[in-house]
Order: sequence, then structure tokens, then C-alpha cells
Amino acid sequence: MNDLVSFFTDRTPHMVEELRQMVLLESPTNSKPHVDKLSEFVGATCQSLGAEVTVYPRAEVGDLRVATWNNDAPGKPILLVTHLDTVWPVGTISKMPLREEGGLLYGPGVLDMKSGVVIALEAIRGLRERGELPHRPIWIFFNSDEETASVYSRDLLCEKAAQAGLVLVMEPAAEGEALKTWRKGIGLFKIHTRGRASHAGQAPEAGINAVIEAAHQALYLHSLNDYQNGTSVSVTTVHGGIATNVIPPEALIEVDVRFLKAAEAARISAAIQSLTPVVPGASLTVEGCIDRGPMERNEQMIAAFQQTQRIAQSIGLELREDGSGGASDGNFTAAMGITTLDGLGAGGIGLHAAHEQVQIASLPRRAALLAKVLIDWQHPAG
Repeated sequence: MNDLVSFFTDRTPHMVEELRQMVLLESPTNSKPHVDKLSEFVGATCQSLGAEVTVYPRAEVGDLRVATWNNDAPGKPILLVTHLDTVWPVGTISKMPLREEGGLLYGPGVLDMKSGVVIALEAIRGLRERGELPHRPIWIFFNSDEETASVYSRDLLCEKAAQAGLVLVMEPAAEGEALKTWRKGIGLFKIHTRGRASHAGQAPEAGINAVIEAAHQALYLHSLNDYQNGTSVSVTTVHGGIATNVIPPEALIEVDVRFLKAAEAARISAAIQSLTPVVPGASLTVEGCIDRGPMERNEQMIAAFQQTQRIAQSIGLELREDGSGGASDGNFTAAMGITTLDGLGAGGIGLHAAHEQVQIASLPRRAALLAKVLIDWQHPAG
């Protein structure tokens, strides 16, 4: 076993204990006091590891924190992106108790993504103890509202990422502890159709059926799908009508759009924004937009993965790549053109599910990989 991997393997019990502490500090996005308590915990931990910690207050959600090391060092920072919030309401820990069984640690938020936070902290802690923390700027961004689309954090995240040469997103690894080299972008739209109410028995011809208009639009939206190239346009909910004997005057379609390429975002957005009524006399309005661009598997991404793969091999770890139809904060940074790799967190399954679990054996491997990346990463020339 490589010395670095062996070092972190010996520290597995400490990592598990720190992860236990974090899981017990429940932190649903919608409870600012709880997220702030966890944020204060990790902030104090970073300070104990020699970091400068800056707090960015938020009234609506938990305060944001950025921990930095070696700010006087030359070169662009490596930015580690984490989030402290979970999808689990306060009290879930009593229904999904923290437990260890068969090499797995179960609990709300244990995988998504408190284990990623532990790995980030442990990599820095281990390098400091070994006297190997590189003289380069290293930053950790602690998000507090990632699970609700990073509404109150994305601007600060992008501001920090713009200064970085590499962004490492500590979201859970893909299957087999693979890195995520692509993520789909997301667009969310609502189409309101409007017609005219009329009695369905006495004067149906006097009405303008908003549900029929919505049906026409739904069929057109479905035709925009291009599954082969990774684009999906899904009509996910439809609401309409007021009574069984009334021609419906209003209807609503909600649409989920996913895409692998930025060009597809432009195509689909333009098509949806230019929708026109089909039923005579009907009208419609469109709300929504592209929420975030894709993390594309382009030449920049391929080069970044290949460098990371070589770094992994140097410590005896095999690394492969995968992707996800879901989004993360990595979508924001990758869309900015910043070199971004995702899925640096732990192995496990059950994100947002009652069986959420972390593979304990993955913790030291991922800490060793992250530590070695922090040491060996070479920013591309220029």
C-alpha cells in the first residue's frame, strides 16, 4: 500500500468520529440556526488547522464561510467546494439513526455531503502533520444552501472561483469511486395557458379550452427531446380546470429541461420562449429560464481528468470517470470556464434516501487522492 494511502487508512477511525459529529449536527437548509451551528464547528476546525476563516453573513440561510491557507503563496488557488446543508428536516436523526454496520456508516447527510467535508479537512490535516502541505493557496468554500439551488451563495461562489485555477467539488463519488467529468445543466419553465370559461353542457362552443391549448404545447415540448445527445424536455406536471362542467379557462404546465451542451440550452430556451398559441382565442405566457449551464466533458475537462488519473496512479489508486444527470455547484464554475472536477467525495449510495450510507473504506482513499492532488496539481500554462 502506498505510504500516503496507508497514512490516511490509519486515520480512518478519526475520520469516522469527525463524520459522526457532523451528522449529529443536523443541518437542513431551511433551518439557519442549525446550519450556522455546523458552520461554526467546521470554521473552528479550519482555524485549528491554521486557516484564515472569513464569514459571509446571510439572513435567509446559514452564513457562508471560506477557509484559506497560504494566501501569500504564488499562483492561483485550488478551491474546494463543499456544502453543509442537507435535505433532511430536524429530527430525522431519530428516525434514521446514525449507525455503523458492515463497513458502512448510515445517517442523514452522511454521504451528501458531510463525508466530503470530512475528506477535505482530513486531507489538509494530514498534509500539515506530515509537513507536506504545499506552499500554494488552498481555499475551502462552505456553502449553506446548495440543496435549494445555491440561490444565496452562487454569486460569492462564482466570485471565488473566478480567482482559482482549479475547482474540486467534494460531492459524493460516482459508482466505483469515479470522478464526475460531466453534469447536465438545468432549466425550469412554467407555461400558463388561458382561454375562456363556459358551461360544458349548455354552451361548450362558447368556451376556449386552456387545457387543450396546454395539451398542444405539451406535445410540442415533447418533440424537442434529443435523448441521443443528452437533451431532455420533460413535461412534469399539468394543472388545469375548475370543475367537471366548466370549459377550463386556465392551465399550467411545468417543464424540466436537462442538457449536456450549452448550445442545447440556447436551442431549447429559444424554442420555449417563442411558444405561440394553437387554439383560436387562447393565449399563453412563459416563466422560467435556464438555471445553470452544464459541466461539459470538453477538452479542458478531459485534460483535467487525465492529470488527476495520473496523480491517482502515482499512489496506487485506479481512477475512472462518470457523470450525472443532476447538477451541483460545479455546474456554475465549469460554465465560467474554470477547470472543475466533481465527485471528489466519498463512495456510497442513497443520496436523499432513507438508506443513505458511506463506504467507510473509501474515506482514506479519497483523502489520499485529494491530498496528492493538492501537492502535485499543475495548472495549465497560460
